[in-house]
Amino acid sequence: MHVLKINMLVLFVVTLAWPGLSLNAAELLQPMAGQAVERPIAPDFSLLNLDDEPIALSDLKGKVVIVNFWATWCPPCRYEMPSMQRAWEKLQEKDVMMLAVHVGGKSDKIWAFVGDYQITFPVLIDPKSKVADAWPLKGLPTTFVIDPKGRIAYRAIGGREWDDEELLKTVYALQK
Repeated sequence: MHVLKINMLVLFVVTLAWPGLSLNAAELLQPMAGQAVERPIAPDFSLLNLDDEPIALSDLKGKVVIVNFWATWCPPCRYEMPSMQRAWEKLQEKDVMMLAVHVGGKSDKIWAFVGDYQITFPVLIDPKSKVADAWPLKGLPTTFVIDPKGRIAYRAIGGREWDDEELLKTVYALQK
C-alpha cells in the first residue's frame, strides 16, 4: 500500500506540473499484453455498492467491463468522473458495464461526491484497499478494460475523457 501512495503522489504532481498534457486516441489505453503474450486474468472481487449490495466481477463474465479505481480526494479522478458518466450513458446501450471502485474512505463522502457529480453507474467501496492491492495499479485513477473472457485487455493510468469516440471504439471492439 505504501508503494501505491507514493505512485499516487507522483501522478498527482505530474498532473499538476503538466495540466495541458493530452494523449492522442492511440495512447488513451495501453494494451496489457503483446501479440505473443496472453492477456492477464483480471483478479476477481466482490464489493458492496453504495446500497450495500454485493457486486462480483466474476458475475459479469461475458461482458466488456470497465473497472475504474479512484478516490474522492484525487483531482484527476474528480476531473474524469463527468466524462465517465457521459460514457456510461452510451455504454449501457452497447451492454458494456462500468464499475467505479473507491479505494479507501467512508461511504458518506462517496455519497456526497456521487450526488454532486450525478453519477449513475455502479460505485463500489474498497474500504481497506484489499481489492486495489490485488490489481496492477500505478496510482489513481487507474482504469482497466476487461474483455468478455475476464482478461485485462487495457489499462489507463491517469485521467481520461472516457466519452472520447476513439476510446469508446476501442472498448466496443472487444465485444467481437
